[in-house]
Amino acid sequence: MFALRALHDFFVGAMHIERRIDPFFRPFVDAIAREPLTRLVQALIRAGLADHELGLAEEQPMAGEDELIADIIANMSQYLRTHYDAGTAQRGGNTKTHGVVRGELVIHDGLPENLRHGIFEQPRRYPVWVRFSGPGPALPPDIEDVGVLSIGVKVMGVPGPKLLDDERLTQDFTGISTPVFTTPDLRANAKLQAAVGRGLPLFYFIGPGGHFLDALMQALWSRTQTSPLETEYWGCVPYLLGEGQAMQYRFRPVGAARSRIPGLPGRPSDNYLREAMARTLTAQPARFEMLLQLQSDAQRMPIENASVRWDAPDSPPVVVATLELPSQRFDTDAQLAFASRLSINPWHCLPAHRPLGNQNRGRLKIYQALSLLRQHMNDTPHVEPDGSETFDPPLA
Repeated sequence: MFALRALHDFFVGAMHIERRIDPFFRPFVDAIAREPLTRLVQALIRAGLADHELGLAEEQPMAGEDELIADIIANMSQYLRTHYDAGTAQRGGNTKTHGVVRGELVIHDGLPENLRHGIFEQPRRYPVWVRFSGPGPALPPDIEDVGVLSIGVKVMGVPGPKLLDDERLTQDFTGISTPVFTTPDLRANAKLQAAVGRGLPLFYFIGPGGHFLDALMQALWSRTQTSPLETEYWGCVPYLLGEGQAMQYRFRPVGAARSRIPGLPGRPSDNYLREAMARTLTAQPARFEMLLQLQSDAQRMPIENASVRWDAPDSPPVVVATLELPSQRFDTDAQLAFASRLSINPWHCLPAHRPLGNQNRGRLKIYQALSLLRQHMNDTPHVEPDGSETFDPPLA
């Protein structure tokens, strides 16, 4: 075990060095090579997929799914209890809060008929809280994370019945800054959480029986991030869009240029991502387009495998809404503490947007269990926000 940990730490140290020089060459490499290499890796992943002959928006439960979910909950709960004291517990994933900001989700008018379901049924402006965060499960300095950011959008004032009864008027959307999820399914996710528990997460990808193609996809799309407002976020897993129709969504920044990271190639501030976002929102608003992509081919756009990027020429993504973040101050202690009371769960949703696939079915119990554990450890009961929250000093 000592030799394995030393080798693992060597790889992690090499990654930390690469993160400090990444911004000086990565934009050029991405522009030339990322898309061709992504298509190659995706072709290899697809070549290994079985055809389960499923229909559009059709799910297929995994053998032993409940046991896998219980195993993931046990491993992630043990991590939280081991690494955090009472009052300091963090989320098991999407852990480090870079900021929680106020905004609006503006549903566009004139959408095609087949997209007008659920929250997209009619044009409307909804208040939102948007949480930007790092990958977790630890809280490293920003330059030492794995180069993936996450977004959680809590839409408020949404009428109608919901699939979870702990919130009445919310619709949550989540995403990460890579177009495919870290693991293809719950079985692989359980293996990853076990590796995290042993302190050897990289060996999930590169060890014997590792998920090397998934590692390549993550490497192609993870990078030294410049600001949470300057990257695209993908939902990575499917959801219903009305009866018998599946979608994936993403949030794409509008007019955002890559910022310079102060201090590189030396050591920047431990929280430079929050500071970059604060500089932007102090001076000006920010916007993201929300895009939907419909499933048109059950094999090329699978429901049950989150390693496959949905790619079909007959189903291009369509812009359906704008996420508007006004100029504001968000980096106060009170507002950052507010993040610990938020429970962002894709099952906080209208039935028309029911999460699909084994990863989402796992999330239903995993997110609930870990949220309850974190809030119990911190003595911070769950609160459903409504957008009227204020902080000291008040938001601009």
